[in-house]
Amino acid sequence: MAGPNSFYGPLDPAPDAGYTDAPPRMGFFTDTSVCIGCKACEVACKEWNAVPDDGFDLLGQSYDNTGSLSANTWRHVAFIEQPVPGGTERHEEKATGPQFLGMPGKDLPGREIDAPRTDFRWLMMSNVCKHCTHAACLDVCPTGSLFRTEFGTVVVQEDICNGCGYCVPACPYGVIDRREDDGRAWKCTLCYDRIGDGLTPACAKACPTESIQFGELDELRSRAQHRLEKLQEQGETSARLYGHDPEDGVGGDGAFFLLLDEPEVYGLPPAPVVTTRDLPSMYKRAGLAALAMVGAAVVAFAGGRR
Repeated sequence: MAGPNSFYGPLDPAPDAGYTDAPPRMGFFTDTSVCIGCKACEVACKEWNAVPDDGFDLLGQSYDNTGSLSANTWRHVAFIEQPVPGGTERHEEKATGPQFLGMPGKDLPGREIDAPRTDFRWLMMSNVCKHCTHAACLDVCPTGSLFRTEFGTVVVQEDICNGCGYCVPACPYGVIDRREDDGRAWKCTLCYDRIGDGLTPACAKACPTESIQFGELDELRSRAQHRLEKLQEQGETSARLYGHDPEDGVGGDGAFFLLLDEPEVYGLPPAPVVTTRDLPSMYKRAGLAALAMVGAAVVAFAGGRR
């Protein structure tokens, strides 16, 4: 049965989608603590899926020239330069939020050659579609272009998409997007064509540090919990898991993360909720209101005839 936070979809989505002998649900676990920002995942994703380039745009956001997920960027590596909490007195006086500290170079104003190291850290994260358990994009798609695979992932069939765009505002993470040249919606497929043949998705295959890990979702969750406990034992008290909980507002994500700070620092919503959650009650109220209007019209008509 559907959970309280969804319009459609149980906690084991593949069988409900009609797969009687579904394989284990597959997904991603992205450990941001070992991401080095090499962008190999971005390149591998584009090469395998023939995703068009999104141009060379110097955004001025550290080393991030992609900006965000889009129809032409299915993997996005975020770079966040952040003062380390509890650093020197000079840094304790400053705000502890993300801060751009300049690109390395010899000609930067105020830069001292061989200056002492400052107390800041890099936060890097390879972001991707979450393949939600309760996927609002599936709920609102009128053509069936979006479908649930036997692995529990969510895929767009571009040859069926009519470009209505309903799925774009429905996504609580702002992942899915329409391509400007043809208007159709595009996003990560979790390499459906590869995993169907027993292969690892291109991004995870290319990751040199195994920051992106692919496998059975239950096993990944167990592995992530062990990794979290290890980091916390080592003093990384700000480490946390994001999107792993089946009881959250989207029923848990098929792609979840280990973060080293609050989700907002990485541009993630702190408490995402499937946007179609309230549709049943809205339809019920609308139906009752319509019946009340019909009843009032009948009474008024009958009274007028008398």
